[in-house]
Amino acid sequence: MQLPIAVAALSALAHPHRLAVFRLLVRAGTTGMAAGDIARDVGVRPNTLSSHLALLGHAGLVRSHRTGRSVIYAADYHGMRDLLAFLVADCCAGRPEICAPLIETLTCAN
Repeated sequence: MQLPIAVAALSALAHPHRLAVFRLLVRAGTTGMAAGDIARDVGVRPNTLSSHLALLGHAGLVRSHRTGRSVIYAADYHGMRDLLAFLVADCCAGRPEICAPLIETLTCAN
């Protein structure tokens, strides 16, 4: 991941509602959630949520697909892993044993 992409992803997460949405979608797993359900769970208006989801999507952290009349949003685990890998790439000044426990906790099945 290049620095400008990492900055965009971190910037997208640097807002309380966007971070709450992203964490909610990570918990929801690969099935994701409908926009209305996300808005209710996070406590934001649908038009505000739409802006937040667009920013997270442009940052590569959220993806969406249409199911009937609903738009389903899910965390983009590939984008999340890329960001996490970027953040720990130079971890621990050449002492990977320090970072190994951290990296192991970041591993998930999704």
